[in-house]
Amino acid sequence: MSVLIEVGELLTLLDQPDVVIIDCRHDLANPDAGRAAYLAGHLPGAHFLALDDDLSGPKTGRNGRHPLPAAATLALKLGGLGIGPRTRVIAYDASGGPFAARLWWLLRWLGHDHVQVLNGGWPAWLAADGTVQQSIAAIAPQTFPLAQRSDLAVSAEAVLDNLSQPQFQVVDARSPERFVGIGETLDPVGGHIPGAANRFFMHNLSDGHFKSPAQLQQEWGVLLGELSPAQLVHQCGSGVTACHNLLALEYAGLGGGRLYPGSWSEWCSDPARPVEC
Repeated sequence: MSVLIEVGELLTLLDQPDVVIIDCRHDLANPDAGRAAYLAGHLPGAHFLALDDDLSGPKTGRNGRHPLPAAATLALKLGGLGIGPRTRVIAYDASGGPFAARLWWLLRWLGHDHVQVLNGGWPAWLAADGTVQQSIAAIAPQTFPLAQRSDLAVSAEAVLDNLSQPQFQVVDARSPERFVGIGETLDPVGGHIPGAANRFFMHNLSDGHFKSPAQLQQEWGVLLGELSPAQLVHQCGSGVTACHNLLALEYAGLGGGRLYPGSWSEWCSDPARPVEC
């Protein structure tokens, strides 16, 4: 099963009892916008998960802007939305996929691989004249089996150790401007982790859809060089858009990389950690 699903295929799955659609729309500048958009209209049967409330954990000021949620807490929420061991989950957003990709990665982190992201998201659904509803579908809760995969993530300590004893290549998904410390508005410090490479997540897209696997292979191949995809550790500002790069690589047949969930917002919260611009 591809990590992406097209609108045409999703249209054939709307009545399937083992399919759960999750609306992940979000606006970093207005955290309430996603839920408001969901209530105004969403895909038939879709349920909503908020980046700040559901797909992130409590912030301490030292663990980043979107720390990982507690695995058991998220598993309970997912089960409460009718997601069980054999459920096919389809996530979408309206921003090219980064917030849906966050849910995609989180589900895999919890041990659930039956998850896809709608290619083109909400705009593609509207462009295809897909049905929109405002009513909230009934839920038949299930037990979500937690089988957490700690191997998919690395800690700030591991990234720090990697500076002196390189074991992997860090890839930053932020814009080229933020990577070099220009126009930083989300975090108090500009710059990047020393030695990191930059691959802006938006470069995975063309007209709001993911580029073809062949094109992604070619473009990512320039960054990879002699490295294998498994030697990459992905980060961004807060562990969200980095998931978009991981999703793109998986779609291109170049999976195996890991996520640094705390990302730049965690890294720069400790002045003892080195910074490059």
